[in-house]
Amino acid sequence: MKYMLIFRATDEAFANMGDIDFNEMIETVGRYNQELIRAGVLLAAEGLADADEGVVVDFSSEPPVVTDGPYGETKELFGGFYILNVASKEEAVEWAKRTPLSGPGFKTEIRRVTEIDEFPQDNEWIKKEREWREATGQL
Repeated sequence: MKYMLIFRATDEAFANMGDIDFNEMIETVGRYNQELIRAGVLLAAEGLADADEGVVVDFSSEPPVVTDGPYGETKELFGGFYILNVASKEEAVEWAKRTPLSGPGFKTEIRRVTEIDEFPQDNEWIKKEREWREATGQL
């Protein structure tokens, strides 16, 4: 099963990360990533650029309104994610507990990623997506 680990932090927690030596942080996260790779569970891992660089497309009106970042409450934003292929939610939780992105103000949300096999396989759009995934080596 695939699970996404979504990393959230308060403004204070993000600010405190600035006190950590960048090379030390890369080393610590790199060791964690290597553990995931050795265990054969890492599918993807990405950090996100600052919310100042993003936009929101709000569909509350017609036409949709586009707002430049920063937007909303920053406590609602997330800064990065991992996608793991593990046997259970419990295993995903155990990996999340070991992340170096931890401490006061940090949270990790864990969500199961639905897979194409969970959708009606006789649907023409699911068939097209399956063909694309097979052609691109994703299945």
